[in-house]
Amino acid sequence: MRRWGPQVEEAMQVLVVDDNPCAVHLLEQTLKRSEYDVLTASDGRSALEVLEQGACQLVVTDWEMPRMDGLELCRRVRGFSSVNYIYVILMAARHDASDSIEGMTAGADDFIVKPVQPSELILRVRVGERLLALETRDLLIFALAKLAESRDNDSGAHLERVRTYSRIIARHLSRLPKHRDQVNADFVQLIYLTSPLHDIGKVAVPDGVLHKAGPLTHDEFEVMKTHTTHGAETLDAALREYPAARFLRMARDIAASHHEWYDGSGYPRGLAGEEIPLCGRIVALADAYDAITSKRVYKDSLPHEKARAAIIKGRGSHFDPDVVDAFLANEAKIVAVGPSLSDDRASLAESLATA
Repeated sequence: MRRWGPQVEEAMQVLVVDDNPCAVHLLEQTLKRSEYDVLTASDGRSALEVLEQGACQLVVTDWEMPRMDGLELCRRVRGFSSVNYIYVILMAARHDASDSIEGMTAGADDFIVKPVQPSELILRVRVGERLLALETRDLLIFALAKLAESRDNDSGAHLERVRTYSRIIARHLSRLPKHRDQVNADFVQLIYLTSPLHDIGKVAVPDGVLHKAGPLTHDEFEVMKTHTTHGAETLDAALREYPAARFLRMARDIAASHHEWYDGSGYPRGLAGEEIPLCGRIVALADAYDAITSKRVYKDSLPHEKARAAIIKGRGSHFDPDVVDAFLANEAKIVAVGPSLSDDRASLAESLATA
């Protein structure tokens, strides 16, 4: 069984293009100090050869170079087919507004006047990195969530409610001294965006098990349990293709750990306490609450009071005590979610498209 745990994040690759070796060295050192992985090329043609390998999405290029200048490089980048968008920052010793307009028209995303200040370079590169991450994140989340929805008839409104419950709980934890360093605004937004992928592994569960109307046998339940590892493997594969997409780490951790129990008696790995990622502990409660209060092919829905009692009973065994306390502190908000996101009103596709 593949093990998922803390990993060193792979640095985003930045391609530096300049025919001046001294300039390349200075740019390279500046970027490396900010933990970027740097590739280099001496002109536009060499840069295109690197880009055609598909390993780099962010380019910092000089304008004036032999063989192929930066302006022509921008045009070529916009002209050739690439699975991923390539973000180009054009550098030039030109101060005229018309020059920046010319650069942007050729296909540059940003423009820096030389000599380049290290702090400005890092700021511009980070803007590009954020925009690339947003593009990758939204496309992948939408595609993967739709894949899960296509196999599981319960997914649509269930996923909407689970991510809303998760956001409510995460926001509460962000205000607590114990969690505020980890649970910041980015964490809250990411758990809202990625929690719909918690059951993505169900695409690998046979229909006879996934849609069975009655209780599962022991062997069938063992098959159902594999949706956690299948989901983590799917998201881990996506993470290897998009190593800079940090949101995939949270999505993978949620998929792998949302059926772990706080006392170590859950699955698939029997993790306990803070061995379980916090995002997984939050989604575990949100998922369980919605399962209890929703109608399924094998059960009727139960009222909030029954679900509340089950969650309190599971405090410290099934659920993280802090997460249970956050649930109870926001009980009114959570109860209000159900009617607004009922099964006949919620649409995952529409929500993700406008997120």
